[in-house]
Amino acid sequence: MTIPERAARRCWHAAINPLHATIYFSPDLGKEYAGLGITDRVAVNLASRAAAMGAVGAGAVTATFYNYRHDLVARHLPAVWETATPEQALDARLRAVDSTLRRLLGPQTIESAELAEAADLAIRATEACTRHARTLYAAHADLPVPEEPHLRLWHATTLLREHRGDGHLAALLLADLDPVEALVSHTATGRGMTPKWLKIIRGWEQSDLDAAAERLAARGILDADGDLTAQGQALREALEVDTDRLDAAPYEHLGAEGLARLAELGGGFVMQAVGAGAFPGDLFGKV
Repeated sequence: MTIPERAARRCWHAAINPLHATIYFSPDLGKEYAGLGITDRVAVNLASRAAAMGAVGAGAVTATFYNYRHDLVARHLPAVWETATPEQALDARLRAVDSTLRRLLGPQTIESAELAEAADLAIRATEACTRHARTLYAAHADLPVPEEPHLRLWHATTLLREHRGDGHLAALLLADLDPVEALVSHTATGRGMTPKWLKIIRGWEQSDLDAAAERLAARGILDADGDLTAQGQALREALEVDTDRLDAAPYEHLGAEGLARLAELGGGFVMQAVGAGAFPGDLFGKV
């Protein structure tokens, strides 16, 4: 079934990815993991994202996550699994999702027919996702689907988020962008994380970011001010087009009407979450 051009991309960026990502900036996640004995912020982030794959080591996580500094990953994995098992980490994450969404959306939204409808739509879209060459998606697809609508919705957004993300990594490789170049060029669009958060979450130093910017400038992707050139804008758009193609199946399965409704409902929930302080104010942008 044909869907409008870029409609799936807009839905993913406005309604799916940010709803999933609320957990990474929630104090509830840190509290739940502290109860397991994991208190380092980076360890919490890595364990919460990697737990679906089991007690994996640094190599597998660096490869799967693509743009984290390997030294940072190796500092915490596989050591974190000596503190808590992946199963404990997954259970703690779901408890944090529950409390986070209840806090951000409030009881009226959590219990609404609209949220249940959005969960059903998102789950339906996941029926067309595929596992091959999609490590992080496939690992999460093996997890049980929660019963409560808000948790079902979050689980579905996680599957859709990782399905697109896994495909995006293939596009990055074809574009010959290494991990830091991918991050720096994304930041230059104004929609990626700021350098501050690339250092905090991904582990890169300013020297790494500067060197990547120099390489991108030498390729004609960034100008002297660190902004995307016309060539750079074309490259980033081509990346998204390739990612759209690799991620089309779930949204074609959902259909144009279902996709539009999911974007409407999910986008509303995201705006509500953002208004409740789901993300740091300096998370996105060029500075």
